[in-house]
Amino acid sequence: MLLKVLFFIFLLIIMVHGAAYDCSLLLMGQYLCPEPGRNQIDPKTQQFYGCERNGLAKVWCIAAEGIECLGTNNNTFTKEMPCKWTNGYHLDTVLLLSVFTGMFGLDRFYLGYYGMGLLKACTLGGFFIGQLVDIILIALQIVRPADGSHYIIPYYGAGVNIIRSNNETFRVPRDDW
Repeated sequence: MLLKVLFFIFLLIIMVHGAAYDCSLLLMGQYLCPEPGRNQIDPKTQQFYGCERNGLAKVWCIAAEGIECLGTNNNTFTKEMPCKWTNGYHLDTVLLLSVFTGMFGLDRFYLGYYGMGLLKACTLGGFFIGQLVDIILIALQIVRPADGSHYIIPYYGAGVNIIRSNNETFRVPRDDW
């Protein structure tokens, strides 16, 4: 009998105070990331604050109403979101360098490709064909800085996400193939 009373009191306490959840385990639709009430975009990099070299940043998220998260005792929590790590290279600067000084290789020097920049300088931009090819490759964001970072472009700007496939890529079979 005493066990039943203690169990009833335990249930009553949980119902009054609510149960706290590990919000990192919430399903899609039970939270909103990033939290719209906070400005989490760095104006210098146009990515989330704290975007690291591995392409992840911790952002504040908000759980659905009525869900209390462990650790914060409210409905907010942090979650790692993908981001594009930048190191100060602006896409518009590189494009201007490529259009106006690409024949001298200054765009490649700026990006950190010194050998290619010297080759372009000695051949006058690869006889101007290399300059035209570089303009296209930079505009499509195929050629990125040598340190592996991404270009700084506006957060809602025309960013390009290149989708690659290899032998390990799974393709869903379709009936009409």
